[in-house]
Amino acid sequence: MALPYLKPARFDIGGINGETDRMLIGIAKLAQSGETLAQKTQVQYRTLPARTLLNRCSGERVPFAWTINPYRGCEFGCKYCYARYTHEFMELRAPLDFERVIFAKQFDEGAFSRELRSVKAEDWIAIGTATDPYLPAERRYCLTQKILKMFLPRHGFQLALTTKSDLVARDAELLRQVAARNRLRVHMTVTTMDAELARLLEPMAPRPDLRLRALSLLARAGVETGVAASPVMPGINDSLESLEAIAQAAQAAGAGHLWAQPVFLKPCALAVFLPFLDQSCPHLSSAYRRHFERQSRIHGAYEQRLAGTVHALRDKYELHRAPPLPWGQMKLALD
Repeated sequence: MALPYLKPARFDIGGINGETDRMLIGIAKLAQSGETLAQKTQVQYRTLPARTLLNRCSGERVPFAWTINPYRGCEFGCKYCYARYTHEFMELRAPLDFERVIFAKQFDEGAFSRELRSVKAEDWIAIGTATDPYLPAERRYCLTQKILKMFLPRHGFQLALTTKSDLVARDAELLRQVAARNRLRVHMTVTTMDAELARLLEPMAPRPDLRLRALSLLARAGVETGVAASPVMPGINDSLESLEAIAQAAQAAGAGHLWAQPVFLKPCALAVFLPFLDQSCPHLSSAYRRHFERQSRIHGAYEQRLAGTVHALRDKYELHRAPPLPWGQMKLALD
């Protein structure tokens, strides 16, 4: 599948690394007030006072009503990550700040319990729309686990959790108990089954086989699971062979559905992705620049072909037992 070519366009991404003299307000001010929790090599953890953990979404293309992101920033360092711009709200604008300064939100059980009163029966709550809820930081701070435990005595909620971490297997029994009284889906992101390519694209994320092993454990526990073969990147992981390998592995792991969407590169993500291409896939650099320096998404024939391929793979590997939420069609609603 070839990248759809567009006419070259000038696009200024200057200032990404620059400083600002604007007064810190809102979440930027909260971020500055947080205490340093711990520090690893090149990664710093900080607390983040949170006005709310449950954040309301809006927009016709958003398939859920609420989001929960226990952390801000992500250690996995995925080259394509669209969520890097969320750190700009906190005046952290260097391209690598997103993966080196991780914020753990403060959790208040009573306050969160009150927030849940606003959720209607038909509302979906998406956990992990901007930052993986099972970062390495979760081993220490257990924020995702604390949030999930809040649903144990409750029933009738609709929850969708997305991760690319095998740490989710730690909470298999907890997730099973939550699913017994609520509608729960766990989506595992798997961009490729090629471990070497995965290490290039997602340098600090768990290997694909570890992700699928964790998903298999959840499926055996009775949790509804699916695989997100996203993002799909032209010339990198979009071959039929690559996508079929993911579908086959998803079926073997007991997943119920499969979905995929083309890569989405905002300017802040492009500032990281293009240097990666220059170094690892230089033959693709010019094509990506021509397209993504003009627009952040891929539409048209490429998107349609991808949808057709995924539909055929769903049929072949029986991966449409439960229709997935249309994540790729959403306007990003990140808190």
